[in-house]
Amino acid sequence: VRGLCPLKQILHQKGDNTLIFEARFESGNLQKVVKINEFEYQLTLRTDLYTSRHTQWYYFQVSNMQAGMPYRFTIVNFTRRNSLYKCGLRPLLYSEADAKKHKVGWRRTGNEIKYYKNNAGQGRRQYFSLTWTFQFPHDGDTCYFAHCYPYTYSKLQEYLVAISKDPVKSKFCKIHILCHSLAGNIVYVLTITTPRQSGKGTKRKAVILTARVHPGETNSSWIMKGFLDYILGNSGKAQLLRDNFVFKVVPMLNPDGVIVGNHRCSLTGQDLNRKYRSNVKKCYPSIWYTRNMIKRVMRERDVFLYCDIHGHNRKQNVFMYGCERKQQAKAPYVHPRVFPLFLSKSCPDKFSFPDCRFRVRKSKEGTGRVVMWKMGINNSYTLEAS
Repeated sequence: VRGLCPLKQILHQKGDNTLIFEARFESGNLQKVVKINEFEYQLTLRTDLYTSRHTQWYYFQVSNMQAGMPYRFTIVNFTRRNSLYKCGLRPLLYSEADAKKHKVGWRRTGNEIKYYKNNAGQGRRQYFSLTWTFQFPHDGDTCYFAHCYPYTYSKLQEYLVAISKDPVKSKFCKIHILCHSLAGNIVYVLTITTPRQSGKGTKRKAVILTARVHPGETNSSWIMKGFLDYILGNSGKAQLLRDNFVFKVVPMLNPDGVIVGNHRCSLTGQDLNRKYRSNVKKCYPSIWYTRNMIKRVMRERDVFLYCDIHGHNRKQNVFMYGCERKQQAKAPYVHPRVFPLFLSKSCPDKFSFPDCRFRVRKSKEGTGRVVMWKMGINNSYTLEAS
């Protein structure tokens, strides 16, 4: 569940039943806790580093609990007016005792969940609270709460090591260093395709997939993992895709933000998904190198599809944002609505075509989707998942 954890706070008195909170581990986020009464705690999240905004992602450890007592937790500094917590979303819990005894991992939990505007706003900024009650299943357990299933940079590295050691997968999946982040972390790029037999050669088209530009949208990493599990699998369809396409995959665009537990930004305090037009390589290396890699691929072969994978905090279902001109060409294969329509037909229980949007707004002009489209990739999408 976590990397190395610091030692327990020494201030704790024997016989004191106050909960102990900790978030100083990889991807952790919690800034402050105030004990209101014996079983009630008020929590404040840390904003993205070097910003005063972006509170959504939380991930913290709790210990020294009493089983069966109704604890109430209230996070008091959310800034979004709307939230899926209003529609039935529940916090996630991981219990080390349950994992050990019953092989139970992360699960949605909590009762009496409410998301509401509170009175803590400063100036024109309004704050919103998320509150829930919970009874811990075991005395003296170590538990974790999180906004969405955590997927850390270390977890990605373990996954890539396993691929590189696999005698079959490593033949058609080559892992390279795209660049280093500001903090010196490796940004990986994977090339997945069936190795060429010499003398054979129609040019394969390219498919480019990226994920995790926003660190708090961990669901994008799980979707990326699902895609990689499938495309590296031994099914006939996966083999056919590898034979016919070259897949270029950047599984984690913002490792620094992921490691420090940010929700949206990199270590420059900037939203990297608005920086695809920028030429400042020094500040946004992963974006600069991704765009350059795509330009290089476009010189070598046709790019059939570009898709950047995200998570959405306010809308349900899985859906896509595409790009279309006001006067769209008649040929169906260049129509950007075709691919999302196929997706909705093949998994109607998850993918919602009515939630898809194809307008190019001015505020989105620096996003990967719009920049790649303007570079000439017709099927250029953002995939959003609830």
